[in-house]
Amino acid sequence: MNKSRFGLRDVILLALIGIIFGVIYFAGDFVYNAVTLALTPIGLGAAGNDFTMGLWCMAGPLAGFMLKRPGSAFLGEFLGAAGEMFLGGQWGASNLISGAVQGVASELGFTLVGYRMYNWLTILSTTATTILTFAWDWFRNGYSHFALPILLACFVIRFISMFLFCGVLVKLITNLLERAHVIPQAQV
Repeated sequence: MNKSRFGLRDVILLALIGIIFGVIYFAGDFVYNAVTLALTPIGLGAAGNDFTMGLWCMAGPLAGFMLKRPGSAFLGEFLGAAGEMFLGGQWGASNLISGAVQGVASELGFTLVGYRMYNWLTILSTTATTILTFAWDWFRNGYSHFALPILLACFVIRFISMFLFCGVLVKLITNLLERAHVIPQAQV
């Protein structure tokens, strides 16, 4: 089997991931709005983005774990963002830019281990995703204007969100899919 080419099964899985996560991401817009609304009176409205960021970055790691091919994490994340946009997500076409940034960040985590490790250590990709998406929000959302304590709080909140959603939850989902023989067992 050629590890660099996508077969029909892979394309179908990517499409399903894109569709399913497009719906999840669209629903996440409402969660984001509710969290931001709840945090604004106490001066932490900006952290609403960081609390929910892990949810919006799940498609990439899941596609990477399921397909185990270069490019799969990027495509999974980008297709999820495109699905959210087509469903009428509140950020419109800018979802594609965010999806590309998140996809590159997620792909970087698998690149760092040479696409050879798909175990709990691969969760280290959450660190790359946290750093790259935070840098993106530094420019896009004006994080550069925040005071240092707010910046640090947002970064820590984002890392925890990424770790829980993109790391732990994605790995647990992958373990269930492996046990059900939907995807092949990961090589340790």
